[in-house]
Amino acid sequence: MSQNDPYWDAFIHRAPADPNNLITHAFAHVQPGEVNPVKSEVHSPNVMAGHIKELGRFFGADRVGIVALAGDRAGFSAIVCTLKTEFDTRSAGGIGGQAPALKGLFVSFNLCAVIKEMGYRATRTTDERDRLAGLVGVGVQGPGRHVAEVVCTDLPLAPDQHEVLV
Repeated sequence: MSQNDPYWDAFIHRAPADPNNLITHAFAHVQPGEVNPVKSEVHSPNVMAGHIKELGRFFGADRVGIVALAGDRAGFSAIVCTLKTEFDTRSAGGIGGQAPALKGLFVSFNLCAVIKEMGYRATRTTDERDRLAGLVGVGVQGPGRHVAEVVCTDLPLAPDQHEVLV
């Protein structure tokens, strides 16, 4: 598309008049499902981590990393997914500019759903996603890369990196 096209510029950069017209707004407010009361047995956290990463890529992530959380979050892992993007989703507020954010929500929402169906807790959060993405080496938020919501879970996963609290 042409850089000088005013319609394209509005599609990428101008936020909609009503946030409900932006699917990322609606998707982010979907109520989470319940955790299956019957836990699936996890024989190998290494193998399960590989399956989760593959599933994240299947849903649309380009890179997926896992961080073992520390402190009051010990026993939980953070699954961090990033997606390629042409525009920085922090400043490209238009419907087109938010397309990578929508894809990221799709990835994190579906990862949570699968993990809950397996009988483990899973929540989505934007807290510290840039720090965790940098820690695990999947890229940082900006032009060329969107960091999706982080999935925090008690599913036994072998981490790529351990969180260090200072």
